[in-house]
Amino acid sequence: MHRERVSENVFWFQSEVYAQVTAGVIIGPQWAVVIDTLALPEETLSMREFIEHELGVQVRYVINTHYHADHTWGNCFFPGATIIGHERCRELLIEYGKPSLEAAQQQNPGLRQVKITPPQLTFSSGELTMRVGKKNLIFSPAFGHSEDGISVLVEEDRVLFAGDSFMPLPYIVDGNIDDMLASVKKIGRMGLENIIQGHGDIILRGEIDAAVRENLNYLNNIKKAVKATSKRKSEEEMQESISIESCGKSRVHLGGLAETLHQRNLTALRRQIHGEN
Repeated sequence: MHRERVSENVFWFQSEVYAQVTAGVIIGPQWAVVIDTLALPEETLSMREFIEHELGVQVRYVINTHYHADHTWGNCFFPGATIIGHERCRELLIEYGKPSLEAAQQQNPGLRQVKITPPQLTFSSGELTMRVGKKNLIFSPAFGHSEDGISVLVEEDRVLFAGDSFMPLPYIVDGNIDDMLASVKKIGRMGLENIIQGHGDIILRGEIDAAVRENLNYLNNIKKAVKATSKRKSEEEMQESISIESCGKSRVHLGGLAETLHQRNLTALRRQIHGEN
């Protein structure tokens, strides 16, 4: 697990095992707020060990930016903490989390200690704020990757924990491309110092404008390309004709997962355009 201090009392963690998934923590005088958990129990427990023994505080709140397993299955390793998320995050985790976990536990015995712990404190619209020491956190909807996405802004530092609404390769399979475009445009207008992506490395201030343009360009390119080809080509032909590079991204992103995610984006977008399930 990689770890880095982003600003005073704000830390970032990144998995070395699964898809460069990230998490964060904001430290107050007496307690801490964790933003997302890592995919594997040992990494989440290592993060908790650092917070409790190196930073010397207990975790009082865990924020889920969305319901997907790699961001929420570590909730159970913070007993006594209040889990916060979007209302739909709670609903989706209850509906899909348990059967998904049971299937995963059959394949990976290391997940046997994981239990689904949905958010207890939720919001459905507008913004939620929280004060942590000298830091003001603002929770806002950030849809597109999923229908329950939220971001967390550390207001004083202009550091945004964007969840999966911002990634090295936008991923819309469980979301909506127009919502994702809106979320990325909003992020570009926020005047940020850093973007903590849900996966991948921290984006620094001087890199933000280019990263926003690149993500918007990719989303617009796949939208245009799928519309142009989906009616006259089979799905296989369509995917072969729309390369990730022609859409403005590299296949090396996310440790080589980008090409697979790109192909899934094309399939999902084709089905969305034609109203298929």
